[in-house]
This record gives sequence, C-alpha cells and structure tokens, in this order.
Amino acid sequence: MFLVLAVLSGCAGEPVRTPATYVVRPDDTLYSIAWRNHLDYRQLAAWNGIGRDYRIVVGERLRLHPPAYRQGTPRPAPPRIRRWAGKSTAPRLGTRVVPAAPAAARSAVAAALRWRWPTRHAGPVHRLVNGALLIHGMEGQIVRAAAAGRVVYTGRGIPGFGLLVIIKHSTHVLSAYAYNAAVTVSDGQRVAAGTPIARMGVNAKGTPMLYFEIRADGRTIDPLPYLP
Repeated sequence: MFLVLAVLSGCAGEPVRTPATYVVRPDDTLYSIAWRNHLDYRQLAAWNGIGRDYRIVVGERLRLHPPAYRQGTPRPAPPRIRRWAGKSTAPRLGTRVVPAAPAAARSAVAAALRWRWPTRHAGPVHRLVNGALLIHGMEGQIVRAAAAGRVVYTGRGIPGFGLLVIIKHSTHVLSAYAYNAAVTVSDGQRVAAGTPIARMGVNAKGTPMLYFEIRADGRTIDPLPYLP
C-alpha cells in the first residue's frame, strides 16, 4: 500500500470557519451538526441546554461557541485507542511502533475499542494533513464499520462528504465514512466491527474511494497507529 501526504482542494476535511450559530435542518442530528462544524457533540449540547437524549428540532438555532468563549483555551487530549487484534483487511503501511500508555492513563472506553480497516484498497491510500484517509478502491465494494458502535447519522447534509455515515463508538470517539454510493444501515442501528454499512462511491472527480476519519472529543486523530 502506498501512503501519500496530501492536501486536496475542496475535499472533505478541509478546514472551515465555524459560524456563530446554526439553524437545524431536516435530517440533521446533533452529531452531524457537531461533525460539520468540528465540535464535540457534548459541548454543543451543553452550550445549548440540550438534554442527554440529544434531541433537536428543525428550525431551532444552535449556538456554535460557548457563551464565554476565550481563544487559546486548550481542549482536552483525545483518549488513547488500542489496536484491533483481528486479521487485517489491508496491508500494513510499513512498521509502526505505538507507545503503550500507562495503565492508569487508559480510560475504560478507549481500552474497549478494537479497530480494523473499513474497506479493502485497490490503489494508494492518501493521508490528509488532518489525519483522515482517502482509501482508493472499486466502486460498489463493501465499506465496513471500523469498530463496534451505533450509527448516529446517515445522509448527504454535510457539504463535501457526499453520502455519509457517522458511527459513535464511545462517549468520546466517532468515525465517519464518506463518498458512499449507498448506505446499508440506518440511524440508531448498532453495528459490530466489520459489519457492512455502505457501498463505496466516488468523489467529486469521479474517482472511486472512501473518505475515512476518526474524531476524539471533536478533533480528528490519525487512524494509522490503530489500524492493523
């Protein structure tokens, strides 16, 4: 497998300026709004007085910044994630050494996660500077959940991602699968690692590929250290 560092103009994952507010649209979920604006869904809920059911209403205007926002305030570090112990569905990208975290520093949630490649590759894997991956393949091939979790969004409501699936793996960690031709799961569905969730589609240029991203506490993290 080839690994290429790249910044693709106009692609999903490109940095965007977060507006002050957002008006809820049909088919939005709190998770998709947070993802669209690079926020932690829990913070978004807290800033808007939303309960733990995370229910939102079409037409509701949501605050996208804390009431007393101060620039430069550090965000919490993302949780550590253990490597998935199963068989790889894609070759390794060379030898990588992942430092073991002290036992006291591992959260119970992070320790429970096991990751796998979300699809087979048929060409290079491009890693964007934010850590997200573009995995080339064949149009229509199966896209699978990279870890166990619950589907929290399916749809086309986020510009640049096409038909998108977002899976919540824990309180802290979510993953996204974009450029799909079709989705085979529904919102709220629980999935195991390896469960088929979609069929690979094409990007805006017509190239078959999967956009794959992991976020922890609203921040994109590099998936490569955790993929077998």
